Amino acid sequence: MLWTCRVLYSPAGPSARGWQPLRFDGAAFHLKGTGELMRALLVLRLCAWPPLVTHGLALQAWSRRLLGSRLSGALLRASVYGQFVAGETGEEVKDRVQQLQRLGLRPLLAVPTEEEPDSAVKTGEAWYEGNLNAMLRCVDLSRGLAETPGPAGPILMQLKITALTSTWLCKELTSRVRRPGASVELSPERLAEAMDSGKDLQVSCLNAEQNRHLWASLSRLHCVVQHARTQHVRLLVDAEYTSLNPALSLLVAALALRWNSPGEGGPWVWNTYQAYLKDTHEQLRRDAEAADRSGLAFGVKLVRGAYLEKEREVARVQRTEDPTQPDYEATSQSMMSFSRDWLLLIICPNYSRCLELMLTHVSRRGPLCHLMVASHNEESVRHATKRMWELGIPLDGPVCFGQLLGMCDHVSLALGQAGYAVYKSIPYGSLEEVIPYLIRRAQENRSVLQGARREQELLSQELRRRLLGGG
Repeated sequence: MLWTCRVLYSPAGPSARGWQPLRFDGAAFHLKGTGELMRALLVLRLCAWPPLVTHGLALQAWSRRLLGSRLSGALLRASVYGQFVAGETGEEVKDRVQQLQRLGLRPLLAVPTEEEPDSAVKTGEAWYEGNLNAMLRCVDLSRGLAETPGPAGPILMQLKITALTSTWLCKELTSRVRRPGASVELSPERLAEAMDSGKDLQVSCLNAEQNRHLWASLSRLHCVVQHARTQHVRLLVDAEYTSLNPALSLLVAALALRWNSPGEGGPWVWNTYQAYLKDTHEQLRRDAEAADRSGLAFGVKLVRGAYLEKEREVARVQRTEDPTQPDYEATSQSMMSFSRDWLLLIICPNYSRCLELMLTHVSRRGPLCHLMVASHNEESVRHATKRMWELGIPLDGPVCFGQLLGMCDHVSLALGQAGYAVYKSIPYGSLEEVIPYLIRRAQENRSVLQGARREQELLSQELRRRLLGGG
């Protein structure tokens, strides 16, 4: 039986009945079919096997040669693709989303397109323009899904900026904005003015090719946000590597100046903050205070971060300072030695600090400040629900939760059944488009996949109960 929090929103503060914690014990698995649970258990166990993740693309190619495209594709659709992807066509996506909505969950669509920082593949403006069209179609699909029966609430969609602008330009912008006394030509205000006016932009510190690509990139970003605003879809911009993030934050800040004003009913553009980076709490504090001073709405997706291993490796090879928080893995291994109240701080102290910062801002600014707690960690989620109760933040208000499709369902389902706003990040597209994307995500989230043992145990318990008549 699930324990649930009551719907709370009172100027007088928390209810006298006290806070009742959610139990993420897999009880909500009764809402899912036996076939779904068996597939989930099989796929999660496979994904926790390091060689499969490391050599995923090679194994996929080998499977196609050995079994043929049709049989290999059928096996993928019945396993990994079926677990983590909504489908290929609009109708397939709609059917999958309706299944989630019946469980109290909401869609957060993601176009599985991006440009890798070290990719040798050459892309051109035509590639980015094609991605622009895919993003616009995703906006329309997100809007259409909101008209199906299911939990009402804000329509959210993920946006990958490196699908619309090149990583080489992002690296160049990052190098410029990191320099002391960075050029005012690259201020958010100037970029926002250029997007709004439609006038050509020339930045003296960039060469002619870079200026052309910057202007084309700004035009694409403005086009996506403008269309999303018309369709009432809010865009959550993904964070990426530290070599790109300052440039991405510059572009997001420019978009926020235009689209996150109170008169727009925003925030329509959210940024993502990675708690595993040392400077995230300070950056988040500065950005939240700046939005408050400017009267702008502020939207945040708070994640632990997916690039920890890669960032550490880059720092080691380049002999630069490691930008990540130290000792995450060592502290999480000793978690059982501490009480639950201390557990959250031990697992990821920076995530806890960032979460507290944002929940406090939400409680002060109300609808002008929105937060997605994007976490698969039970204690982080449980702590967030407790602080929401203590601060009088409503369950279905400006704070929502997010997990990946096909993972952490014992947490998502418990939250959804208790009345919280819960979104599942949902990639969609053809096998050829999505499988490489999934393999990259798996390689970036090794620790999450290998740490899903509790979910596997809960799935096993529920299957034994159904198949063997256990308790």
